[in-house]
Order: sequence, then C-alpha cells, then structure tokens
Amino acid sequence: MLEVVRPGDRLYRAVRDVYTATGRPAAVARPASTPEVVEALRFARDAGGPLSVRSGGHGISSVATNVEGTVIDLGLLNSVERIGDDLVRIGPGARWGDVAAALHPWGLAISSGDSGDVGVGGLATTGGVGLMGRAHGLTIDHLVAAEVVTADGTVRRVDAEQDPDLFWAIRGAGANVGIVTSFDFRADRVPVVGRATLQYRVDDVARFLRAWGETVEAAPREISAFLYLMGGEFALATIVYAGDDPQGAGRAFGPFTAVAPVLGQQAQLVPYAGVVTATHAPHRGQQGATTHTGLAVHLDEPITARLADLAGSGAVEMLQIRSTGGAINDVARDATAYAHRHQNFSVTAVSSMPFDEAWERVWPMMDGLYLSFETSFSTELLEAAFPPATLSRLRDIKRRVDPDDVFNQNFPVATPVSR
Repeated sequence: MLEVVRPGDRLYRAVRDVYTATGRPAAVARPASTPEVVEALRFARDAGGPLSVRSGGHGISSVATNVEGTVIDLGLLNSVERIGDDLVRIGPGARWGDVAAALHPWGLAISSGDSGDVGVGGLATTGGVGLMGRAHGLTIDHLVAAEVVTADGTVRRVDAEQDPDLFWAIRGAGANVGIVTSFDFRADRVPVVGRATLQYRVDDVARFLRAWGETVEAAPREISAFLYLMGGEFALATIVYAGDDPQGAGRAFGPFTAVAPVLGQQAQLVPYAGVVTATHAPHRGQQGATTHTGLAVHLDEPITARLADLAGSGAVEMLQIRSTGGAINDVARDATAYAHRHQNFSVTAVSSMPFDEAWERVWPMMDGLYLSFETSFSTELLEAAFPPATLSRLRDIKRRVDPDDVFNQNFPVATPVSR
C-alpha cells in the first residue's frame, strides 16, 4: 500500500525538505515499488498543484520539494544488485556512496560526482560529472537500460533498441519525460583508485587557474580533478587516478604540486567508495545557496581574468572547477540529451547571497551549461543547456510522452518562458 505522509504526521519533518531548501508540500508519497510509483503519480495528478520527484534530495536547484503540492519521494527504491559480470541494477533512491560501497566487493565502480549523499536518480538523468569522468565518462554514458513511468502511468522498459528516443532523452533530460524506477549500468572494473588532496596558497588567481587548467588538460586520462577556490587566497584540490598502479598515480599527481605553493598534501590508494562516502545526514535545507555555472573549453586568459575578478569581488564564497574532457568527449554530441562533448571544465560559483550582476561578467565567457549546478531558470539558460537540435528533439519527445506537461518542475523543456 502506498505510503503518503502529510503535514502533522510523525515522518513529515524528515521528508518535507531537501539539502538546499525547506519545503511545505501537502503530501509526500513514498512508493516502494514500480506499481506504487504509478499509484503515486496518479495520486499527484488527481491532487493537482506542483509535482516534485525526489531521489536523494541533494539537488542544488531545490526543485525536489515544493509548497502545497505533492512530492514523490523515491528513497525507498534503493536496491543495488548485480545482474551480470559488470552489469548492475540500481534504484533511483539509492545514494551514490552506498552504491560505491556495494560495488566495491565485486571490484566495480561507477563515476558519480563528488558527494556520496547524492541520490542516483537525479544525477543519472542529468549527466554525472564525476571523479573518474576523464577516464570513464559521465554516469549516463554507462546506462544501458532503464525502467520508466511516463506521465500516463505506463511502465516502459527502454534501451538502445526498445523505445530509443525515450532512452536518449532520459540521459540528460530525464526529469522532463518520466520517473525512472530502475537503472541498468555497465560498471567499470576499478578495485581501487589513487586519491590526492592538495591545499594551495593562491597569490594570483588568474595565473593559478591558467596553470591548473593546463595541468589538467596535460594529465593522463586516468586523472580527474576537482578544484575548490575559497576567497581567492586558498584552494583545495581533490585529484583521482582511476587505477591501482601506485607509481603511475604518483607520476600523474606530480605536476599538480607545481601549480602553486602547496600548504599540505596527501596521496593514497583507496577504494572508490572511500572517495564518495554517504553520511546520510538529514536534509533540513541546511545548505541554502545561490549558484551559477557554465562549461568551458579551456581555462584561458579571458576566462581566468573574469573568474579572478569574481573571486576578488567578495560576491561569492567559492569557485568550483571540475574537469570534464577525456572519455566524456569521446561520445558523440547527439548520442544523448546531454550534448556538451567538447568542453574540458565545469565552472560553478557559490554564494549565500544572490550575485547575478557579478556573474553577468563571467557568463559570456562560458560555453554551455550543466543544469545540475544552476539555481536560476531562464530561456537563455535552457538553450545553453540544450543546443538547438537537442532542444528540438527533446520537445518532440516531450509532446509525445508528456503532452500535459506533468513533469514541469526541473528546467522544463516545454516551457520557453522565464519563471
């Protein structure tokens, strides 16, 4: 029987909010099976009002909760099972840290981001820029099949041969076309990885970022690197070598120690599960923030000059720069609804206060958008996330599978107006 939590119920406080925002939904449906997802969707449509679908609840955009609407919380669909040598079936409500821990005994791993508390469903229907991305691609690049509930309550099994248009759409714009109730991934054989953490003193932000970008692009594909720049004077880096060769990892890490003065460093071989650990901390809207983001081909002089100005303006607390490129860019741009296959970096700025005006100087330097790191919505941003041919195909599929625009809370492709 479908569990529905309402205001005043004992569980309501635990399921009303997400990591980045507080909510006040009229009901939170908690399905424990695909038939119950169908029932929850019918319940939400009958109730009317906003509909949010939530997996892990960690999403930056905060659209996984609402006010006076229905939330379909997929947290109970959290199974992880092995269905072949390197094939695994994962529920959308599992957290990536738990997935990594479950896959490790089998010598398997799936690149999935930098936080183990992120839910599988949100990330695996948007992209998945992770700490093994240059070696193994986006998370969606490992998806081989899925089970999807579309707006009319139909349960569809989709893959490259069966319903290929819908399979294409869920890999980058899944929140617009249905609710994925299980994912079949082809995992990589990665028993352990090399992980290095470095703390830098930053004397010249623009010069530092250019050196960082050049070092990342020159690194072997086994290397993926995430940089966190705080206040323009201090930076922290997490660098992962997707392999178990300590000598190879050491050689690959070496150039990163020459980027800027190193205040502290550590390197070791660890299970991938040790890189993305799930804490299962409760979500109470504790990390409310404004974020703006864009993709970059290179960290060249024009971009780094603008980023240095932004970092020094006091408008943002952190700049995060994630490596893309490598295996991510081996995939054809029209192979998935995520079409950004030539950029080498994802750049995100974070602040506790709005900083639209400061970001406007940086945005013209960007080349595309990854939706998971953006808190704003506009037609311009939607078109940056989905190039014209991609957006046109998405809208055709949307008209066929969701003509009533039921799934309209997460960068809706069928709504070409600002909100």
